[in-house]
Amino acid sequence: MSNKNLTILGIVAVITVLWAMVQSRISNRPGAEPDRPVYLIQGLDPARVDSIVIGTGDAAFTLKRRNNDFVVVDKDNYPAKTSEINSLITKCLEIQTTEFVTDNPSNHEDLEVTEGKARSVVKFMKADPNSSLLTGVIIGKTKELGQGSYVRMLSSDSALSNKVYVTSNAPWFGGGAVNYIDQELIAAKREDIESVTVSSLNGPYTLKTEEDSQDIILDNIPAGKKLKSSDAQSVFTALTSLRFEDVNKISSDMVFDKQYMCRLKDSTVYALRVAQKDDKTYVSCAAEFTDKTPVEKASINQGGQVESEEELKKKEAKLLARDKATKFMTEHQGWVYEIADWKAKNLTKELADLLEDEEKPEENAAADPNTVIPDIVDMPKVEDLGPVEN
Repeated sequence: MSNKNLTILGIVAVITVLWAMVQSRISNRPGAEPDRPVYLIQGLDPARVDSIVIGTGDAAFTLKRRNNDFVVVDKDNYPAKTSEINSLITKCLEIQTTEFVTDNPSNHEDLEVTEGKARSVVKFMKADPNSSLLTGVIIGKTKELGQGSYVRMLSSDSALSNKVYVTSNAPWFGGGAVNYIDQELIAAKREDIESVTVSSLNGPYTLKTEEDSQDIILDNIPAGKKLKSSDAQSVFTALTSLRFEDVNKISSDMVFDKQYMCRLKDSTVYALRVAQKDDKTYVSCAAEFTDKTPVEKASINQGGQVESEEELKKKEAKLLARDKATKFMTEHQGWVYEIADWKAKNLTKELADLLEDEEKPEENAAADPNTVIPDIVDMPKVEDLGPVEN
């Protein structure tokens, strides 16, 4: 064979080896970054979701569909906050992938996209006897240099479930079950409060506002005492923003020996029974609309005159307040709420803690600067007093 042919064969061999190396590297690459972001979860119909499991292990909790709403199973089926459920689903559906990483399950633990190591796990379950998986998402650790997070879709199809991607918009999900509950219990406006009555084994007391004033006064204040205005203000406004820390079904072993009653100017009354157990404070709530006079819906009054717009607005306001009290009673009956310690103090403060001694005038008060002191030259001389008799 000529040297020319040997040279050609050598070149072909080198090219073959180089091509094999390129092919090998291409086959082992995790994948190329897509031209544009792609949604991780596609085609999910929220109406098919029967329950949602968030977290893993002992920290996991379940949201269960009940009619058109959800309840928190781990909180005795307390109603979930609809806006939080919608936000949760939207966050999952908006996750977009920018890079394919691997489809080898042996890499999942290092990327922290296993259920045991994941930062967040959300599972959407079907409405079947086994509550089988519909889809879900696992968010793992942050990529090196903080350029996105590793993410994996959960699916009954193992091929899809094994794939790990990078996302630049990994969402954060509320950590506990209470995060998916509306924790605002009562939010009464300060100007709408007429009076507050606090009762305990030591007796009741009532705080009111003076007419055409925001100043707080105490009924039957003891002689020699005065009201601590700051403390009275805290008690009076305790229901302007009352939130709870936790909720459970009411328990028979709780002793409710205190009460906080708030009367609004529109005839609504909120009554909170207060119990203390294991250094925590719990309240059960009730509401009543005390104005029992019927509301005539006719637009003509007794004198045959068409009712004014102002009269109609008053009727509407009364109906709305009555319905609000009824709804409150329906939603909160049978539940007991744990209240933060600092807020609980304002619901249970004793009368003695609201009073202090009045200031007494000083016994040796300073002399009146306007008092005239006689000049010494005007006083009688000794010799003018006459001789001293023995």
